[in-house]
Amino acid sequence: MKYSLVCKKCGHVTENFAQWLAQDQCCPECGSNHVDVRYTADYSKLPELYKQSPDSFWLYFDYLPLEHRENIISCGEGAILIEEWDFMEKYALEKYGIHCQVMVYRNDLNGGTNTFKDVAASMAASIFKENGVKEFCVASTGNTATAYSKYLAKAGVNFNVFVPDCVCKDTVEEIKSHGQHIHIADGDYAYAKKLAAAYHKDNHVLISAGNIDPIRVEAKKTMVFEFMRQLGRMPDVYVQAVAGGTGPIAVDKGVRDISPVFPEVKLPRMLLVQQDTCDPMVQGWENAVKAGFPEGYEKNYPVIDNPQTKVSILSTGNPGMFPIVAPIVHKSGGTFLRVKEADLVDLARLVKKERNVVLGPASIVCLAGFYQALEQGEIHDGEMLLMNTGEGAARAKEFANSL
Repeated sequence: MKYSLVCKKCGHVTENFAQWLAQDQCCPECGSNHVDVRYTADYSKLPELYKQSPDSFWLYFDYLPLEHRENIISCGEGAILIEEWDFMEKYALEKYGIHCQVMVYRNDLNGGTNTFKDVAASMAASIFKENGVKEFCVASTGNTATAYSKYLAKAGVNFNVFVPDCVCKDTVEEIKSHGQHIHIADGDYAYAKKLAAAYHKDNHVLISAGNIDPIRVEAKKTMVFEFMRQLGRMPDVYVQAVAGGTGPIAVDKGVRDISPVFPEVKLPRMLLVQQDTCDPMVQGWENAVKAGFPEGYEKNYPVIDNPQTKVSILSTGNPGMFPIVAPIVHKSGGTFLRVKEADLVDLARLVKKERNVVLGPASIVCLAGFYQALEQGEIHDGEMLLMNTGEGAARAKEFANSL
């Protein structure tokens, strides 16, 4: 047995994904859909893989929940060259006197749809192919919808996606171009999720388990392996824009997987960023800080109905993952940061000038977090920061045109 899925609530063991999918992706004992995937593979062999130059995250096949390599569906994702952006380092030194390294993990270089969601879509398509899944549905703010539509089409899976009414027109057209089915909700992301759940129930179609979906988490945890392969160590600080928070959940999982064998691998301090037009996690965190992190603090967060933001990818007004993400951030010694949406275009222009790169708005929210962190004293002398940027301008043409 290569792996198993262990319920985080009651400890029940599900033998494989065939069984997990047959259980409608929940524990048959307690009904929880939150599981850890555990492996029989030897993690001490990871350093041998670090010597290779992979074309995708499937270099780490032994530590992923797929049984047979012939079922892999990949477009070259997850093995992205980490870049050092010295103009940000110079800014930190000249304005704040802080020496730091700024490393950027550019998901716009992924070979699928140029987004952070490509690794998850590759993992999903491969697992579905291996287990004969023919239909799937999901609610998405944009990037998951696009990535899954492409990869699942390659796996021959009929895909229905439900998106909020603020979705980019480019997203709609791209999903249709892969022959998949898009349903635009007459409301926000929370309403789109209700429609997807109803479709799942009425049509007996598998649905995404959301940000704790082990398919997503297991794919994205390979970031940790890539950081070790390319940097030789874990960064001191991890920065990412968040709507739901699979990224930090996955980094925590990757560290937990390998730290028993490599105790030097530590969870980086997490700085998670939201724009001021949709910042429920930031507000929830601020409430927790003011109250001194009392027991159950993670369950206290606001819900923003129909958030008015131009960053549709980050338009999650009901942060259902806050109870899971907040304790990870707290454990890491990190924080949540708020940046001004009005400043994003100017920062995107700066990035274009300095690096000749046009990124999407969610990526710029991540980079804006660096400057906000400096202002709030959240970056310390001598630290290495890893900026996990989400998507390229091709995923948000209206934003790119505004530059």
